[in-house]
Amino acid sequence: MSLKQPDEFVENAQLAGKFPAPAVLRNARGIPSFCFNSPIGWLQVIGEGASVSRLDFDGIPPRSIPEIPNVPILRVVFDILTRYFAGEKVDFYHVPLTLIGGTEFQIAVWHTIREIPYGETRSYKWLAEQIGRPKAVRAVGGAVGANPISIIIPCHRVIGSNGRLGGYGGGIKRKRQLLELEGYPVETLK
Repeated sequence: MSLKQPDEFVENAQLAGKFPAPAVLRNARGIPSFCFNSPIGWLQVIGEGASVSRLDFDGIPPRSIPEIPNVPILRVVFDILTRYFAGEKVDFYHVPLTLIGGTEFQIAVWHTIREIPYGETRSYKWLAEQIGRPKAVRAVGGAVGANPISIIIPCHRVIGSNGRLGGYGGGIKRKRQLLELEGYPVETLK
């Protein structure tokens, strides 16, 4: 996958250029953050202390090439995302996270998702069984969909037991692209 910007993002960047850039590299709550230009779209990464608290797809690119705040965890995440999107097999498991707003059930699901190895998939049913709630497959699906830290909590690696991709907060196209990037044989999916 190339790190070039798709035309639609160049056009969006021109649109974003009409709005003033923030004075400091912080999100609306004053927490350090940065935008990352990935091959599948802009990502917003928010760090809190020594951990990541959010990684979302951001539809509007920043006005200019963003700088990374001088926050060690954000520099680590920038490096690991750069290597990941360059096709390097990376392990997100050791990136420290702060999971805000999740229920005990959701947090258990998110921690279990982190155990899915690079380039592999697991089913919603598998997740339910791993957290000791084998009948809670639909609830697991809801928890997967509420994942606040995409890619680092690799919910794109969760598929249906029937071999279907299932949903993805960033869109099915992105889920397929992430699995392809990791070398997963997406042609086997329904």
